[in-house]
Amino acid sequence: MGHENTMHIGEVAERTTLSLRTLRHYDEIGLVVPSGRTEGGFRLYTEDDIARLMLIRRMKPLGYSLEQMRDVLASFDALAADPASEVHRREMDAIRDAALDRKTRLLEQVSMADEFLAQLDEL
Repeated sequence: MGHENTMHIGEVAERTTLSLRTLRHYDEIGLVVPSGRTEGGFRLYTEDDIARLMLIRRMKPLGYSLEQMRDVLASFDALAADPASEVHRREMDAIRDAALDRKTRLLEQVSMADEFLAQLDEL
């Protein structure tokens, strides 16, 4: 792999707002493995790697576990490999429905936090 369109971990951390520690951990557990390495062993990331990391970053606030993130990524990969698959499409629909449920719960929590802050402001 050529190194012309790759980024080192520091730039990836800046672009994704994920910590170096998190990026290294994701690599170690195989969640997002950098597409390459320098001869010295430094991680090299591509735009596709960044897109994958951004997908994970967007899942984090919804409370997905690392294992659930791995499953979602596998579903994304399966659909990308076979976009005409009804099975993969239904799987993605189920993931979307579950994410919407998680978002609804999160919004309810934010609403409760707003109510609490309003009470504090009345003191």
